[in-house]
Amino acid sequence: MAVFASVLIGLQIDNTRRSVHEEVVGANVVATQLLSRMQWVYGSGGLAGMADFLGQVGRIRANAVELRDDQNRLIFSSPPSAYKVGREAPDWYTRIVSPPLAPKEIRLPNGRLVLQADASRAVLDGWDDLRPTLWMVLVGFVLGNAVVYALMGRALKPLHQLVRGLRDMADGNYATRLSDLSGPEGREIGAAFNHMAQSVQDSIEAKRQAREAALALAENRELTQTIQNRIEQERGAISRELHDELGQQVTAIKSVSLAIARRAALTDASIEQSARLVMNCADAIYDGMHRLISKLRPLALDQFGLHDALRDLLGECQLQHPELKINATLPEALDAMDDAVATAVFRIVQEALNNALRHARARHIDVRLACDAQSVRLEVVDDGVGQVSQFQTAGRYGLCGMRERAQALGGSFQLTQREPTGVAMRVQFPLTPGPGHV
Repeated sequence: MAVFASVLIGLQIDNTRRSVHEEVVGANVVATQLLSRMQWVYGSGGLAGMADFLGQVGRIRANAVELRDDQNRLIFSSPPSAYKVGREAPDWYTRIVSPPLAPKEIRLPNGRLVLQADASRAVLDGWDDLRPTLWMVLVGFVLGNAVVYALMGRALKPLHQLVRGLRDMADGNYATRLSDLSGPEGREIGAAFNHMAQSVQDSIEAKRQAREAALALAENRELTQTIQNRIEQERGAISRELHDELGQQVTAIKSVSLAIARRAALTDASIEQSARLVMNCADAIYDGMHRLISKLRPLALDQFGLHDALRDLLGECQLQHPELKINATLPEALDAMDDAVATAVFRIVQEALNNALRHARARHIDVRLACDAQSVRLEVVDDGVGQVSQFQTAGRYGLCGMRERAQALGGSFQLTQREPTGVAMRVQFPLTPGPGHV
């Protein structure tokens, strides 16, 4: 609007400037030609006659006339214009519109006429014509802006509600929703904002539930680790009781049976045979008790450490399955490991061997254990017929137990299918206590 108004005013000023220029130049030319033909007036009356004639003529339109003698004394000067007396156009407007015409002189034998173009009245007319236009443009500009402001305010009214809704969202009020806004754009804005707010609220709720689930999972793992520690303690106590109490009783039975057999060897063969049968039963009970003790809590794990306990476990497995080939990589620095981690590693290796032999019918098993200052890494690889997809079915309690043991100590558990056959199990424990470590 400002550019349009400026162009409009500029065009009118330019038209006025052209009109003033044509009028003043034309009047100046006419006046010059007229006065140049007034030599007969001068010839009959001299400068005084010329002055009397000019006084009778008065003011020539758009020109100021001065008569001076050869001493440059002013003899006559045109009277001021009686048109719009006392009023002048602004200086800036006069400078723009007035044509730059130099004064003209008409030489006389003992004087001269000076003709100066005077566009002040024509400029004032142009200014009077321009003023209504300026007022009209000013009023139109103000009214136009007022109308535009009102229309834009009405059109942008939904944005104010949107800003308030965003501020409420920033303050944590995620249940904020916008009511139906006016106009198609307003309805689209409201629908988009409400969809966004619902998504944010759902995301916040999902994160809250995830935090609660993570907390519950950590508590469950802590409880699982506590239960497993308690089970290991009970197993250890039971194994010690079996070893100390039952072992002594079985040894005593075997000693008494041996004594009876020796005494009855010369007197009663049937008694000797019965005594030796009791001795054999005592040996079987003793062997079974030792196998049960090793399953409950390997004595080597408590007495000699993880390295020897794993060696004993792998050696016993090799004796029971001569056709099986076992490769083991066990570092010596395992005995300084935390008891909970050492127990978890032993139990996972024990369960992995049991799965590979009982279910996968493996013929080759690799057991690799590595330990550094940050973590313990265990890998058990077999060439059996087991499939990882089968392990995802319900009822795989051994697999769940291994995973729970690893995760309860803040570790990771991973199963990978090998080609063409076999399964690789990888477990990693941090040596710093995990979220479920007790």
